[in-house]
Amino acid sequence: AARAATAGPVAVPAARSGSGVSRSGSVRTMSGRSRSHRSSARTGRGSAISVRSSGGTGGTARRGNLGAGLVAVPPVPAPDPASAVLADPGVPERKRYCSKCESPVGREKDGRPGRPDGFCTKCGTAYSFTPKLVRGDLVGGQYEVLGCLAHGGLGWIYLAVDRRVNDKWVVLKGLLDTGDEDALAVAVAERRFLAEVDHPNIVRIINFVEHPDTRTGSTDGYIVMEYVGGKSLKDIANERRTPDGRRDPLPVEQAIAYALEALPALGYLHSRGLVYCDFKVDNVIQSEDSLKIIDMGAVRRSDDDGPIYGTVGYQAPEIGTDGPTPASDLYTVARTLAVLTFDFPHYATTHRYELPGPEEVAVLAEYESFYRLLVRATDPDPARRFGSATEMADQLTGVLREVLSLKDGRPRPAASTLFGPELRLLDSELTEQPLDAVQAALTLPVPRVDPADPGAGFLAALTAGGPAEVLTTLLAAPAPSVELRLRALRAELELGDPAAAGRTLDALATEYPDDWRVVWYRGLTDLAAGRTEAAAESFDALYDAFPGESAPKLALAVCAELLGHGEDAAEFYRLVGATDRSYVSAAFGLARVRLAAGDRDGAVHALETVPESSAHFTAARIGTVRARLRGRTAAEHLGPELGRCSDQLGALTLDARRRAELAVEVLDTALQWVLAGKAGDGPEGGPEVLGHAPAERELRFALEHSYRVLARLSDRAETRIEMVERANRARPRTWV
Repeated sequence: AARAATAGPVAVPAARSGSGVSRSGSVRTMSGRSRSHRSSARTGRGSAISVRSSGGTGGTARRGNLGAGLVAVPPVPAPDPASAVLADPGVPERKRYCSKCESPVGREKDGRPGRPDGFCTKCGTAYSFTPKLVRGDLVGGQYEVLGCLAHGGLGWIYLAVDRRVNDKWVVLKGLLDTGDEDALAVAVAERRFLAEVDHPNIVRIINFVEHPDTRTGSTDGYIVMEYVGGKSLKDIANERRTPDGRRDPLPVEQAIAYALEALPALGYLHSRGLVYCDFKVDNVIQSEDSLKIIDMGAVRRSDDDGPIYGTVGYQAPEIGTDGPTPASDLYTVARTLAVLTFDFPHYATTHRYELPGPEEVAVLAEYESFYRLLVRATDPDPARRFGSATEMADQLTGVLREVLSLKDGRPRPAASTLFGPELRLLDSELTEQPLDAVQAALTLPVPRVDPADPGAGFLAALTAGGPAEVLTTLLAAPAPSVELRLRALRAELELGDPAAAGRTLDALATEYPDDWRVVWYRGLTDLAAGRTEAAAESFDALYDAFPGESAPKLALAVCAELLGHGEDAAEFYRLVGATDRSYVSAAFGLARVRLAAGDRDGAVHALETVPESSAHFTAARIGTVRARLRGRTAAEHLGPELGRCSDQLGALTLDARRRAELAVEVLDTALQWVLAGKAGDGPEGGPEVLGHAPAERELRFALEHSYRVLARLSDRAETRIEMVERANRARPRTWV
């Protein structure tokens, strides 16, 4: 079902007149400036159009196998658990910090090694980096310790064997670093809810146990978790090295595949009122072809006011004041994607709450949609991030399809949950006339009707034909709704009345300021009214909001073409067409801008991407014929092109009128070529043209015949006379 009204609504200013924000650069330059506005929110400056979340927390649906059915992720074999035990567990001095004030502790001084146990010299808090459990310890009377696996935020993590349940491998993780037994009992009781978490991509909590610390006489608590073999994403990323020894980032598509597997798990937690808090490369493990989120020690209820655990460089900026939320979890996913996909050494310092830009990172320049997704997910304002794990996963899947399609040239279409298909083809004749802005607006896809809207049923039964009838019928609707009013707005645009549409839109923007569809129709209304730069501003905001959707990019391409920014238009058309060839307007648009730039081969290639299954296949092939010949001079070597045009035209199933019209174009070009002396006197001088030798007499007879066919098929006397006159001028001179 469509979620047209619930996916990240977009807010627009209450009032906007004229052409909106003045822009002098290209559309893609405007896109760059839009991103700068988004980033500048940290300094108090905001953009004209912003994205806010819908506040949803759903997201329990699984996406299938690792890779979302699109990426082949190399499996990671599960090793023998015992082989993962550290032979000499220890924490390097550079990683020793006080758990309370985060000051360095246990460091070398005057050439003497730092002590692994002691007290912080700044705040007096005790610290210990020595394992509390040793091989052979029996924890909770059930779990026999084999050794240390790693050191985490709450201390050492241990591998153990469950001696009561078939010697099953388990992991023990410290629950609370305290010597207060009453506090420990409360903490254990509060964490019991973790045992109820049951998701295939989340490590399972088996038990909670207590164990006395013989050194201090206190009691420590431990979470008992299932053992997950394999490698963490951190290990997988660190294994990739360039020839000079530097870390080689993961391919974008592989990192996205990991995120798509993790997001439903986070959505599951959110739907149960929980937040994970500490998502990062260390806490996700790939085993064989599956993914597990481990380390549940930081998970808490959304309304919990207890201590918050997380990792600098991953945590959202509002954590310290507002606490963790589903939005802050999504922030950590985006930061993890950044760490995995490019060299990001200062993610915990200089760029603690920021991303480097495309001018600094090549992969972000190469995949703009991926960059925009990261920007939205890490927006300083939580309300502007994705509204749920499901929404972020939907957009990330669209970005993944685009990335893969750009890499190998193979489209990966998928039905949008937000937009319907394009309504009709814009300029299918490849005319040399400027685009009609009104028609351009009306050919763009329409947002899907929200099935939850009170007027959805009325619209489904709407059978009125023309826009005037639609408006009349809508007056009889039992009750107004946003969907009914949006349909009325579109009818006003179809009637060629952008002023009326603007009034309807202003009222909608006042009543529904957070509905993204209002922004879409704002763009359409501005486009139809000739305010192309203002329209591009709205569509750019929607690209920011929904980087995995094709419709905003197609709209931006149209705006760029209308503004005369051919290179920008070509790039947007390319992004759309590369991913989903059902958007045939992208192929025709790319052909137009390529032709305008003198790139005839590029135009032909764009049109030849239209699949034979498309209803517009014939129009595309006709377009290739025209693209090959348009603007040619008789002095050019046209033999090969004329041969290709003849072959393509002969293979098409056309009505008599269309065939004759195209024959005239091809034959006239061939005749001018022959008259310029660029062809021989017989068939050996060049290819046959529509079955005729490239000789003047042959071509003139063929051209005369085509004009007379058009004269016979015309239903207007003036056209018949004109075609006969052209036929007479084309025919060769004959002697009696």
